[in-house]
Amino acid sequence: MKCPSCSFKETKVVDSRMNGEGTSIRRRRECLKCSKRFTTHEYVEQVSLLVVKRDGRRQPYDRARVITGLMKACEKRPVGVEQIENVAIEIERTIQKKFDREVPSTAIGELIMEKLYTLDEVAYVRFASVYRQFRDVNHFMKEIQVILERDKGKKK
Repeated sequence: MKCPSCSFKETKVVDSRMNGEGTSIRRRRECLKCSKRFTTHEYVEQVSLLVVKRDGRRQPYDRARVITGLMKACEKRPVGVEQIENVAIEIERTIQKKFDREVPSTAIGELIMEKLYTLDEVAYVRFASVYRQFRDVNHFMKEIQVILERDKGKKK
């Protein structure tokens, strides 16, 4: 494993821990040259999924893109990085169960919205505004109205 600080190729593992679901291993490593410590995550390599975009293009599924979208939606919100990573893992697990080789980008977007709704409603509206391509304030108001109606139903 190459050190991100000095690019030396020899490191030692200081600590290894499995995540709660047993789907990945988090390792703390130390560079044998500069002694800097860093974290790596190991995942079981799955059959690669292709994401089918709205225009028909296909590209490999990339968890980092899901995390980036979640991070942007949750910016300046009380949502931790670990929560975001867990949501990304849940989304990936769901699409791997539900789809064989290809997954529509719309399915990923809907899963992200579903998870964000339970995680943080403001982040949900932020993501929805980009994902559903809101054109004006009326679209925002309609989405907020949907949230308010759902909340009324929960309180009864």
